[in-house]
Amino acid sequence: MFKRLKEDIACVFERDPAARTTFEILFNYPGLHAVMLHRLNHRLWKANWKWLARTLSTLARWLTGIEIHPGATIGRRFFIDHGMGVVIGETAIVGDDCTIYHGVTLGGTTWQKGKRHPTLGNDVVVGAGAKVLGPIMIGNGARVGSNAVVVKPVPDGATVVGIPGRIVQVDSDYKEHHKQALRQKIFDAYGIPHESLDIDPIPHAVNNMLDDIQKICRTLKKLAHDEQLSIDLDCDKNRN
Repeated sequence: MFKRLKEDIACVFERDPAARTTFEILFNYPGLHAVMLHRLNHRLWKANWKWLARTLSTLARWLTGIEIHPGATIGRRFFIDHGMGVVIGETAIVGDDCTIYHGVTLGGTTWQKGKRHPTLGNDVVVGAGAKVLGPIMIGNGARVGSNAVVVKPVPDGATVVGIPGRIVQVDSDYKEHHKQALRQKIFDAYGIPHESLDIDPIPHAVNNMLDDIQKICRTLKKLAHDEQLSIDLDCDKNRN
């Protein structure tokens, strides 16, 4: 028990530059309180003390603003930063070394019993306000950007943004890059790696389309010139 607590405190120091002392973390981090209470509630749930587990989890929600169903499976060194409004459903599974921010929902998309909530692999970051819905797998080392809505599986090392969630980057060497980021104190801003902040798939796609249109335009002008036809095309018009 104390080994787990030491790990949880150490991961706060790793991932939150505002953390200064162990005493401060123990008394002022509701994410840590929620995880500690969940470990107890999950044991009660597994021992078939389900009413007591649900009641204590409701009390934990009142105290921390974080709702974790006692049936959810949580891995080691799980860090909930800020935490207000976090909801983790009954059949959700969270791997080791994961980080989630305030307003995140790991929710279901059906009223049927059985596995209906997402599974997060190891070393996953889910940004503030993101919704990960359904019995889908979020691969190891994945990053889910703030306010994204993810309803499809995400491969290892991928970064997902937008509504619905779109993969904008896949890092095949994410393990080494994440270690470097920790050593250099580089902050994955709410699920978006710092080198990906300028990536937006829609403007990128539009720019590619405009490039193609310019190429077609120039080809038409060349053909018209070769055939001695008169075509008024402005292929070099500035783009906004």
